[in-house]
Amino acid sequence: MTVLRIDASIQGPNSASSELADIAEAEWLAVRPETTFVRRHLGADPLPADAWPNAIHARFVPEEQYTDQQRQAQALARTLAAELRDADAAILALPFYNYGVSQHVKTWIDLAIAGGEHGERLLDGKPAIVLTTRGGGYGPGTPREGWDHNTAYLRRIVADVWGADLTLIERELTLAGVNPAMDALIEPAALLKKAAHEAATHAGRTLATR
Repeated sequence: MTVLRIDASIQGPNSASSELADIAEAEWLAVRPETTFVRRHLGADPLPADAWPNAIHARFVPEEQYTDQQRQAQALARTLAAELRDADAAILALPFYNYGVSQHVKTWIDLAIAGGEHGERLLDGKPAIVLTTRGGGYGPGTPREGWDHNTAYLRRIVADVWGADLTLIERELTLAGVNPAMDALIEPAALLKKAAHEAATHAGRTLATR
């Protein structure tokens, strides 16, 4: 069995989303120690920002007329699509930045779509755990209710476009205890962290048995 793991945090060892992915991965391996993980870290090793337009423009010219940039972009797009297509499952740690999906995650998504067949469901029917984290609070009744333009987009892409059997795990208030302005939220933040860790534990162990 092969699991594709994607990380996207720019926080390195302090990443809350990668911490959740580590938990899910450890539980998965406890059930299926023979699993092979294919890894890509979009935060530590970002994809070229110009690769997507080059891959798209290459569609409209014969392959023998590709520029070097178009040829490289097409190859990268096909590789990213193949990583999704060839995986039996996915663990995707994709944090919220600037009220939405980060530019390096968007580049990955755009390139993977460009590298597949038109309308291809790259994770069709496969279990996928999306772990997304937010520094503040964006739920109903909060001052920034409706500002989260990340989570619904990820659900739309992973479940609806790529066809995955999606398990979505969210954690908010990750900056409580870091940002002094959020000190009053330390206790609820700790509860949210505990719940997210438990959800990641359950998802990793449960989905590995499918």
